[in-house]
This record gives sequence, C-alpha cells and structure tokens, in this order.
Amino acid sequence: MIERREFYINGQWVAPAKARDCLVIDPSTEEPCAVISLGDKADTDAAVAAAKAALPGWAATPPAERRAAVVRILEQYEARKEDLAKAISLEMGAPIDMARDSQAPCLPWHLNNFLAAFDKMEWIRPLGPHAPNDRIALEPIGVVGLITPWNWPMNQIALKAIPAILAGCTCVLKPSEESPLNAMIFAEFCHDAGLPPGVFNLVNGDGAGVGSQLSTHPDVEMISFTGSTRAGKAISVAAAETLKRVTLELGGKGANLIFADADDRAVERGVRHMMNNSGQSCNAPSRMLVERGIYDRAVEIAAEVASSIRVAPASEPGNHIGPVVNKRQWDQIQGFIQKGIDEGARLVAGGLGLPEGMNKGYYVRPTVFADVKPGMTIEREEIFGPVLSMIPFDTEDEAVRIANDTPYGLTNYVQSQDGARRNRLARVLKSGMVEMNGKSRAAGSPFGGVKASGRAREGGHWGLEEFLEVKAISGWDSAAE
Repeated sequence: MIERREFYINGQWVAPAKARDCLVIDPSTEEPCAVISLGDKADTDAAVAAAKAALPGWAATPPAERRAAVVRILEQYEARKEDLAKAISLEMGAPIDMARDSQAPCLPWHLNNFLAAFDKMEWIRPLGPHAPNDRIALEPIGVVGLITPWNWPMNQIALKAIPAILAGCTCVLKPSEESPLNAMIFAEFCHDAGLPPGVFNLVNGDGAGVGSQLSTHPDVEMISFTGSTRAGKAISVAAAETLKRVTLELGGKGANLIFADADDRAVERGVRHMMNNSGQSCNAPSRMLVERGIYDRAVEIAAEVASSIRVAPASEPGNHIGPVVNKRQWDQIQGFIQKGIDEGARLVAGGLGLPEGMNKGYYVRPTVFADVKPGMTIEREEIFGPVLSMIPFDTEDEAVRIANDTPYGLTNYVQSQDGARRNRLARVLKSGMVEMNGKSRAAGSPFGGVKASGRAREGGHWGLEEFLEVKAISGWDSAAE
C-alpha cells in the first residue's frame, strides 16, 4: 500500500503536526490503496505562513520568469505522465486508458492555453486616449486557497494552480481526500521545476478541517473552490467574515435539446457523453429533451447505447466506464434510481444494483429513464452518476422552459441542423456554456456557470483574471517609462 503522510510546505515534504491517518480506497476493489494524513490547523497555518512569506518575492518576479517556471512544470509532466495517469485511475476509478487519454492530459491542455493567454496580457496599460496619464495595472491578489474535487482532479488543479502561479500569487492546495495522490505528484512537479519555496504548498485534509481553515484564514485573500453547491454555499458564508474573493465552480443539471432535424448520431453522442467518467462530471448532459416526433425512436437508441456500454475495473485497458468514487456516492445514486422508479419514470436501461457478474466495487449500471416529467427528483437533482433522464417536448419554447427551470446553469446542449435556431437557443438558455452539435468549446474558452452552478470563469485569460486585482492609477509619467 502507498504511504504518503507528509505535506508539501515551504519547498519541502514535512510530517503532519498531529498523526491523523486517512485511507484512500480503490473504488474498483473497495480495498485501501494508500494512506495519507489529514491536516491540522497547525499544518494549514504553516502552509499559509509559507505562502505569505513567499508572496512579495514571487509577485515581484518578472512575468517571463514566472512563465519559464510553468514551462518547467510542463516538462515534469511529460517525464512522468504515466505516474499521474496511474494515480488518478487507482484513486478515483477512471479507466486507465481514459486516465491516460483524458484525465492526466488536462494538465498540459490547460497549461498551454494559459501560456497563450499569458503572452497577451498587458500588466500595465493606458486607460484610453482620453486619459494619457492614467494607467490600469494588473496585480496578484495575494495568497490563495485552492480546494479541488475528486472527479476530474488534475483538471481542476491545472485550472487553479497554474493561473495562480502565473499571476504572481502564492497558493495552498487542499485536494480532495478521495483523490490526493495525483495532487502530491503535481507538488513534486512544482518542486522539481524549481518553484521557490512557499509559492506552491499542499496540505491534505477534509472540508470540515483544512477546507474550513483556509476559508476563514485572515491571511488568505481568495478561495477558489470546485465541488458541490452545498459546500460552495458554506464556503461563501465562511469566507465572508474576512471579505475574501470567492470563486465557485459547482454542480450542474445540463439539458441536451435534440430536435427532429438533429444528425443521426445526436442521441448516441448524448448518451455516451452522459456516461463518460461514470457520469461524474458537473457538465454532464443529464437531461435529454427530445422533440416528440422522434422521441420514441430516441428512447430506443438511448436504451441500446446505454446497454452496450461496458462496466469494468479501472485497471483494465479498453473503452469502458469504471466505478463511481466511493460507497457513499454509490448509495446515493442507487437512491436516485429508486426514486425514479417510485415516481413513475419508465426505466428502459440499467437500474438498481451492481452490473451483471460483479459482486464487489462501486459499479453502477448505465441507466436511462424515459417519460421523465419536469419536477421529478431525477429531473431536478444532480445525481452525479451514469443516469440519464429523457423528456419529450412539442415546441422550442417548451424545451427552453424545461431546460431553464432548474437551480443550476452550467452547460446546456443543442442538436439541430437549423443554424438560426441554434443561435437563438444559445442566447436564451440560462447557462455559462452552450455546446451545439457535438462541438466542444475551443482552447482558451472559459469554463463556468450561473445560478447554483457558481460564477467562476476558469481557463484562458478569464482564468488568469480571476487571480488578479485591477489597480487604477492617475498622474502617470509616461516620459519616465
């Protein structure tokens, strides 16, 4: 079993202030695969103190040097990307091929996009031709606390730590205790890349401990959090006392609007997107709204596709889905499936219990409910598992009304060959992102939502700006530049 009890503070691995072991469970086997420590307030305070001490020097470091440091992190990834993929697969259950092809590569993808945006940043610029002696300066906000989830662990670390470092901030990362091993490898990348001590720190812990300590710490200027809406609310309340900036990337209940003129692969594409990562993605298209004229056939296709999706251990190569992350998550998903049955939705694929032939591991059967009515529990709540709800609609206005009638607003999807309709829907759907006809957002596009999905914007220049303060200066002497 892997033993990683130390924290990365002030440029070195240090023992926790108090022994508090936490087992990391392999969700494919339900067996412990690693042991870490959960941090104490003394550990959090030490990490924040190190970040605070390092801040003046790092903030004053020329942008070119900060950029070079991040390039060196990329070099470390390239040398050790297999280690990273194996850690992610082991601790949170991503199939190993997916971990290699999708999960681990989130780091270079976002890192390179941030570098492209960074190269275009104007750190100090004129306000405008009407004010020749005014300047707008962009400056690091200060010490930041980064709290990241288990479902796409390296994705969220990359979206937070990389822009913070580039912006000139110093940071303390608390990864999910469910998936800490990849974060500790990232800390090794930072160390081996030569980041000055204190610029990046890592303390493992849970939300009630280290998470709350960072959220209330007087020397932390900003919290960047990805996780549940419930936890996001608690962090906002906790951070209010010290007037921190809080950026939240929270849950979702995405609607996928499929019209009669959609392409032949639209339904299959939507089902596979939903089931990817075992449904554990906040931007999953978990509500499939289908125009009534093609609804019955769409239900048949969705059931066929879901039934064809293989479920297998994360260590096994191939194109399949793995387990969900833990027993609590498995139980919660089973409860939602039972709710769907009890409330009268029509189960057309999957259902309760483990997949056939499995008696161990947190595996969920890829599940599709048809004839789901707006207001049903499975239509309202974020299930965070491989469970799709299908709803018929008659008119475009009805589809929009159903799609927008949710507390969430992260990603919505549209499938139609009518360009005018797509453009129209993209403007009226209430979400931070709209993806149409299976086309993913491009490099540098911001990720984030509205309403209960939070209002962070991560990625590209928007992601850098999250970690910067804007300073307005008058009476600037341009002759002295």
